Amino acid sequence: MDLTDIRDVKALLARHGFRFSKSMGQNFLIVDWVPRQIADAAGLDERCAVLEIGPGIGPLTQQLAPRAGRVVAVELDSALLPILSETLAQFSNVEVIPGDIMKLELPSLLADRFSGFSVKACANLPYNITTPVLSRLLESGCFQSITVMIQREVAQRICAAPGDSECGAFSLFCQYHARCELLFEVPPDCFLPAPKVTSAVVQLTPHAAPPVEGDRDAIFAVVKAAFAQRRKTLLNALSAAYGSRFSKEQLRQLLLDCGLSETVRGERLGLEQFAALAQKLQ
Repeated sequence: MDLTDIRDVKALLARHGFRFSKSMGQNFLIVDWVPRQIADAAGLDERCAVLEIGPGIGPLTQQLAPRAGRVVAVELDSALLPILSETLAQFSNVEVIPGDIMKLELPSLLADRFSGFSVKACANLPYNITTPVLSRLLESGCFQSITVMIQREVAQRICAAPGDSECGAFSLFCQYHARCELLFEVPPDCFLPAPKVTSAVVQLTPHAAPPVEGDRDAIFAVVKAAFAQRRKTLLNALSAAYGSRFSKEQLRQLLLDCGLSETVRGERLGLEQFAALAQKLQ
């Protein structure tokens, strides 16, 4: 059975009486090059274990299993479990866990299933859970790399440089935790059903240490303030957030001390500048 052949996929789903769930954002791959390239990009070998999120019917899992020492796939939709039992039966190193990735205790799960392995994450993520799932994976500090397919606009935002119109708070969050790279795009006709937007595969490689010095919470409090109202200048945004502690003139001087114009907007700043601002505000 070819899990990326639309005829085989439709026959498999019909045999199991499966119906797509819009609320779960289910779009199954029907081309073989995408899961193959995701698995190749993950850089796996027998010393690696992979946490896969939302395996669907298993086309990516089938590419991960021969490359990795172990694969654990977490699937929320119970209707897919009997299908996965069939499509992944040949792989002794694959385990499917029913559950919600947002509710599982990741460090405990990985310690239990992946002891002795370097751990990576791979997924074809539903668009509606991209931000919380990536935030959780990055903050866990458990993964050597995270290779995921997501909506192209979100991928561009994650990888956006300071000054790009796409750059925002989530861009800086991801870049604080990892080196972010957009690998390739995936058009809508590669899926069943076809989504209305283009997808893209990104790889996040966590930093060994934070890329900037300073208190993380303080830095992202400034980031949050800067992007709370994107049309405002950074001075006005900081005044709205920190006005109870600093006068507008003090904040203007603080920006000048950091080498910034009083008319600059938050999207122009990188992590180093936000860290410098946070240090002065403290």
